[in-house]
Amino acid sequence: MARDPYKYPRERMLEKHIRGRGIEDPRVLDVMAQVPRHLFVRENLRSQAYGDHALPTEQGQTISQPYIVARMTELLDVHSDHSVLEIGTGSGYQTIVLAYLARVVYSLERVPNLARKAIERMRLFKLDNVKIQAFDGTVGWSEWAPYDRILVTAGAPEVPRPLLEQLKPDGRLVIPEGDRDRQELVVYDKTEDGFERHAMEPVMFVPLLGRYGWREET
Repeated sequence: MARDPYKYPRERMLEKHIRGRGIEDPRVLDVMAQVPRHLFVRENLRSQAYGDHALPTEQGQTISQPYIVARMTELLDVHSDHSVLEIGTGSGYQTIVLAYLARVVYSLERVPNLARKAIERMRLFKLDNVKIQAFDGTVGWSEWAPYDRILVTAGAPEVPRPLLEQLKPDGRLVIPEGDRDRQELVVYDKTEDGFERHAMEPVMFVPLLGRYGWREET
């Protein structure tokens, strides 16, 4: 059997950057230990794939640092019977993490080329519980709504109203909110009386572009 050159870096990532920074959910830890992050970054950057930092991908996008992926996944609190809507497929790394935890994942990516490449990666992993579409994620995906969980992987000026409307009762949405350069993670829980908003730690994401997000700069 061929030796996996990424085995030690992946284990180190898990212990130092994820478990070592307070992530405790055993299901999240198990998935993060399994998914080969190096397959989601550019070939010339694979030696850096398991460091705790974001890396550039195609067309001005990034793959989030491992801790942030784990933190957002833990905050989302995904269960095996949940349907999840992801806004911002990107490389597909977060998508696959969610797919191992949820019943089904619907993911929207506004850049068609990124959506196409992410679909190819889903096929590589033989995942049949993921649907990806190239579309404006800020308007959601009403065809499959409502969702148990919604995860937004780009920074928004505020949570898009259509996403809140597509959340099930007792559902949860996690999103970075703030300005274009800096945001904070925010958790929205849908209750009988409306929404409870809980602000968490500061983060930095690429801007969420679209009808209910930021306008594309020219």
